[in-house]
Amino acid sequence: MTAKANKPNILWISLEDTSPRFGCYGDPLARTPNIDKLAGQGTLYRHAYATAGVCSSSRSAVITGMYPTAIGTHHMRTEHVNPHTPELPTPYLAVPPAYVKAFTEYLRADGYFCTNNWKTDYNFGSPLTAWDENDRNAHWRHRAPDQPFFAVFNHLLTHESSMWGDMFREKLYPDQETNKPLMTDPDQVKVPPYLPDTPKSHASLAKYYDLIEEADRFVGHLLQQLVEDGLAENTIVFLWSDHGEGLPRAKRWPYDAGIRVPLIIRCPGLLTPGEVSDQLVSLIDLGPTVLSLAGIMPPRHLAGQPIFGGEAQPRDYIFATRDRYDESYDMVRAVRDRRFKYIRNYHPEKPYLSWVRFSHQHPMFQELWRLQLAGQLEGDKQLLMQNKRPPEELYDCENDPYEIRNLAGDPAYKETLERLSTALDGWRDRYDVWGDVPEAQMVAQMWPGGEQPQTAAPLFIPINSTLPGMIPSSGGEYQEPTAVFLHCATQGASIAYTTEECEEPRWQLYTGPIRLNPGTTLLRAKAVRIGYKDSEEASASYLMEA
Repeated sequence: MTAKANKPNILWISLEDTSPRFGCYGDPLARTPNIDKLAGQGTLYRHAYATAGVCSSSRSAVITGMYPTAIGTHHMRTEHVNPHTPELPTPYLAVPPAYVKAFTEYLRADGYFCTNNWKTDYNFGSPLTAWDENDRNAHWRHRAPDQPFFAVFNHLLTHESSMWGDMFREKLYPDQETNKPLMTDPDQVKVPPYLPDTPKSHASLAKYYDLIEEADRFVGHLLQQLVEDGLAENTIVFLWSDHGEGLPRAKRWPYDAGIRVPLIIRCPGLLTPGEVSDQLVSLIDLGPTVLSLAGIMPPRHLAGQPIFGGEAQPRDYIFATRDRYDESYDMVRAVRDRRFKYIRNYHPEKPYLSWVRFSHQHPMFQELWRLQLAGQLEGDKQLLMQNKRPPEELYDCENDPYEIRNLAGDPAYKETLERLSTALDGWRDRYDVWGDVPEAQMVAQMWPGGEQPQTAAPLFIPINSTLPGMIPSSGGEYQEPTAVFLHCATQGASIAYTTEECEEPRWQLYTGPIRLNPGTTLLRAKAVRIGYKDSEEASASYLMEA
């Protein structure tokens, strides 16, 4: 624990597009010594799942503790116009209910130094009030002495695009070598039975194993920094991925290959080193778990729940969704317990393989089409190429881990199907707020008249002043206040403020009256609500006699 208020430090390490292909998860081909060591020091969760098989929808759930369908972040890629389908109701940023916050605001309000290095991708802009630092240089090392920290580091190079190119490496690390020779033997790679077993498939998956080894070095570097700073024993470490691997029938789908993720937590004193847990976990539980560990009661509107500790309760189910991803609309809902997965297709008339231009650059997609058009795709390898779907799918994930044998029509599993279907109906009634609403209609409600709403500018209200009540936000100099209260008229807004005069100041989260020091103080403030434009900056200058 830290010296200040006995609060724990917390480090999150998130990986991109990563299924648990680690040695500690039993993969003999993986080269993950640092991750395996972390698992030996903490708890490995075998049943952790994302709420969606794509990054922005999943990450929106992680940062808010709310299901994407409840806050309007369930469609993927909303912030720009797709040049191939300009008819879509984009660009827009989702506007969640007024009470929805990035959970890091609760940490900052409690004294935590919160950093993100550096990906966000929430289907809404990262709020100014969410982070003390949010860039490629963000680090716990920049905090005040003894200040507890919550630090997030995101590794991007395991992204699906790295299996056919080096897009992220070229952007982020232009000095690094690209098109490196394979270190993993392609002949040793095991391709899922529903994908083409060809040299091209083997090579792309072999590169993925190389990328995971590189991610392992990234993890090891961060853990070594904790050791160097004397923080290894008093920092709780989470390792997770935003969703499953970037293969066909994995990423973008609620099959386990798309939503099952690694989750390892090292928490000295609370979790047993080397433990392997079969507890069901949703990534929506990460934020509430951090708040609980920090001694902050998670708000009741959060849909997630603490994974461990005094507030933890076992889950019976996890839930996942699929909606519009890039160019193509769909609607799929899924529920899973520890053994069975139930999937409901709301468009059984659609083929499984809809057109998503980005993903079709993958070598395995190219092989699927090549073999299909040549009449050489047979058996389970045709699963993704079917021109229509069953309305319901049911899989025994324990005995059929690749989810190939649909049991939905088997009378022996009727009771299981009905139980899971009922659980899904209950979840939809509570959390699938926007699922049945056409996207254009949702956007019209969030952005009236097609215009993004804007947060009202903050008001400055001096306390103990000889001047009357409210101070306008246009600036000016006022005498004798000892503190200043900030207010915003926009429902659900948070306020960031600074006393710095530079162009890029460090914005602090406003939590209560700002005490003034003797002399002249310049206060600058912005109001923020998720999905809204930030307010115009307001400023005022105050003079307090010594």
